[in-house]
Amino acid sequence: MSGLVLKLAPKERVLVNGAVIENGDRRSRLSIVTPDANILRLRDAIHPEDANTPVRRVCYAAQLVLTGDIDAKEDRLAMLRRIEELSQVFTDPDSRNSLAEATDAILNDNHYRCLKALRTLLPREERLLAIRPS
Repeated sequence: MSGLVLKLAPKERVLVNGAVIENGDRRSRLSIVTPDANILRLRDAIHPEDANTPVRRVCYAAQLVLTGDIDAKEDRLAMLRRIEELSQVFTDPDSRNSLAEATDAILNDNHYRCLKALRTLLPREERLLAIRPS
């Protein structure tokens, strides 16, 4: 059986196709076997006011597709443009791999995988933004 396996901490919440599901008092595992289910771990969710950097804005847009607030097909071109803009800044091989994975995920309507790939850029972006010219 393939698919996504979620390991949930006690009382952890996850959004599955628009429904918030809360885990019980013990750790558990969920296997999501539906290939195109929209899943968002709520502890990883970016709040609108925190979407204040280029990578966070693209992550937030992918997140909105997962929550059902944006139609994936209508937003596809905009997402690809945003990822292309990021590729102008993130030129190292690891970042390029993450951006290529995010692009491939968008083209295959897998916004969860896109979000996961883009989140790997957050620490790099944080380091870049911490460097201030004096």
